[in-house]
Amino acid sequence: MKKHLQKNDYAFGNYITSLRLRDGLTQRTLAFLLGVSDKAVSKWENGRSKPGIDTLRRMAELFGVSLEELLEKWEEKKEMSITKIVLTGGPCAGKTTAMSWIQNAFIKRGYRVLFVPETATELITGGVAPWTCGSNMDYQKCQLKLQQEKEKIFGEAAATMDAEKILIVCDRGVLDNKAYMTEAEFQAVLRSLGTNEVEERDRYDAVFHMVTAAKGALEAYTLSNNTARTETPEQAAALDDRLIAAWTGHPHLRVIDNTGSFQDKLEHLIAEIASFLGEPEPCEIERKYLIHYPDIEELEALPNCTKVDIVQTYLKSGDDSEIRVRQRGQDGHYIYFRTEKRRISDEKRVEVEKRLTQNEYLRALMDADTTAHPIRKTRYCLTENNQYFEIDIYPEWKKQAVMEIELRHEEEEVRWPARIRMIKEVTADHAYSNHRMAHEMPEEEK
Repeated sequence: MKKHLQKNDYAFGNYITSLRLRDGLTQRTLAFLLGVSDKAVSKWENGRSKPGIDTLRRMAELFGVSLEELLEKWEEKKEMSITKIVLTGGPCAGKTTAMSWIQNAFIKRGYRVLFVPETATELITGGVAPWTCGSNMDYQKCQLKLQQEKEKIFGEAAATMDAEKILIVCDRGVLDNKAYMTEAEFQAVLRSLGTNEVEERDRYDAVFHMVTAAKGALEAYTLSNNTARTETPEQAAALDDRLIAAWTGHPHLRVIDNTGSFQDKLEHLIAEIASFLGEPEPCEIERKYLIHYPDIEELEALPNCTKVDIVQTYLKSGDDSEIRVRQRGQDGHYIYFRTEKRRISDEKRVEVEKRLTQNEYLRALMDADTTAHPIRKTRYCLTENNQYFEIDIYPEWKKQAVMEIELRHEEEEVRWPARIRMIKEVTADHAYSNHRMAHEMPEEEK
């Protein structure tokens, strides 16, 4: 007989946390203002208990929200949320320690954390390796098939669990294989398995690349903690570049470099994952620049640059939010998303994104905002200086383009990529928002 357990209400707890942080209050200050104990506030935010109706009334008045809104959040029933991310990186990047940090950090946030072990290490230590199989392609096909099957099993198991939020962490993903093959070999393997690069890359919700210690922390580089590792520091650095290039093009790729200490690196990783998951709120900090039209042939020749075709359609929505659906992919292979955004400031906004099936996408188009035309653009995703840039080419423009970057915090430095020439920053210029451009495209700079 299955035992039913009382679930913590992390959704309500996260909502209270977001209101408290919005108003710059500590847990102790909020407790004082509401006439309750510090422990009571902590239990609310951790999802272990909920305030009574009288406290909700005082809370509504304090935060300037309606009692009805608080009650709606209080009673809201959340569906199970399963998120699958990839943790990748060059040799000796710190992934093993990072796994422990991820587990500790996100169990505290109410997640059931599952880890898909690194497939290459399992195979090589078991005697299945590129040098024992008939060819490297034979080995890579075996590794890719096993990776797919393991992730499928973990997903099926997660769906049976008595948990509200599940985080599946893949110790490397399918696109890691690309770094060990030529482009032609990789495409041949995908075709033999009846799949394609867009589907295999973008079926993960997010990708976090930890840079090898061979780039920026050479004193920490070692082969002793993984018997399957054989690379010299120079080989490790080159492989790290190939791995970043393999994942470039994913809509949520973050590069975790070796700036600062190893602890700084791990804290950076946890902060990036938490931000992506929306803990406590999915905030996006973005900078946007108007740039001179880039050399397209030069971009397409770069190994760390990937071309993606995008069609973006805005749906009917209220004045305080933007809702869009997006078709994203290349070479006839596409994935689909629904995104809702609410602006907090010129640089900061709340963004909630959901993957759609093709049928869900087509149904959503029936609710399109007829006052806005679809945005069609070619996006070049560029990883450079351990940052991820997105360059949008619009068919209406021949002299200029737009480049965006998402940052961890508003003070983070933008390490400007080579070959790109800025005209001006347009982060705060709403004329260059896609929503405004869907209604009226700005003229090119003279």
